[in-house]
Amino acid sequence: MNKIKAPIAEELKVFEKRFREAMRSKVPLLDKITYYIVQRKGKQVRPMFVFLSAQLCGPTNDNSYTAASLIELLHTATLVHDDVVDDSYQRRGFFSVNAIWKNKIAVLVGDYFLSQGLLLALKHKQYRILEIVSNAVKEMSEGELLQIEKARRLDIKEEIYYDIIRQKTASLIAAACSAGAASTTNDESIIERMRLLGEKIGIAFQIRDDLFDFGVDDVGKPLGIDIKEKKMTLPLIYALNQTDNRQRRKIITSIKRDSENAEKVKEIIQFVRESGGLEYATKAMYEYRAAAFEILHRFPESPARTALEELVTFVTDRKK
Repeated sequence: MNKIKAPIAEELKVFEKRFREAMRSKVPLLDKITYYIVQRKGKQVRPMFVFLSAQLCGPTNDNSYTAASLIELLHTATLVHDDVVDDSYQRRGFFSVNAIWKNKIAVLVGDYFLSQGLLLALKHKQYRILEIVSNAVKEMSEGELLQIEKARRLDIKEEIYYDIIRQKTASLIAAACSAGAASTTNDESIIERMRLLGEKIGIAFQIRDDLFDFGVDDVGKPLGIDIKEKKMTLPLIYALNQTDNRQRRKIITSIKRDSENAEKVKEIIQFVRESGGLEYATKAMYEYRAAAFEILHRFPESPARTALEELVTFVTDRKK
């Protein structure tokens, strides 16, 4: 990861300081919670996408820091809200905000991060970047609601699955890449190319995440979480399409009625593995990665392009 960060090491260092300032509040409780979140933040993959995309299109500047802060504030807000929506009490092995401070405070904290990001863009008059990120918020909300709607019926087809993950997951990475580009160029064709790049990466990223639910690697969380939440992911959709109507009805009924039964969940995981669902989804993931590389290779060779290639490889080959 240090090798990937090398071309933007200085930018990430400055970003850390600016991001903490952007989260600061006059309310002691809020400061306490933001400190808790910052101490447990992940690899900051999305700010990396912002800065590398910015460098790919021109020299990084103040607008790039605004874009990175806005994307990371939005991402943090969605994580806090997602834990409330999913009734999740852990995040990266630590207690989630809602587990410690309860749902009401968690929702308000998420709202604060989102509004801080929007105000930051307005303060610096970055209206194009604000438009990009606001559109991502809209798409993420629509994707989540579409998934909830389809989970009730368990009738998701492959094209619906891709619609959900394009909106729910890929839209934020697409926003990170296009906002990074918009911070250093006004060329709309380049900004759109970077949005498409981020979308391909985001879809591949989500398929990798879906594979963890059925895999054999120790990824730090139990298998079958998506099944318990009645989420129809690509390996499962493919497996159901390969079997006869009787077996399909049996599996769908089991997901509806027995998703909390550990033995039944194991049976569904085994069914997906034996039906070639993992191989099919892995192939699809690499196809999206190849499409991302094809877009990336239209740009001149540079340290930023090389680092972006390595970052794309990292998010699709990651073990957790």
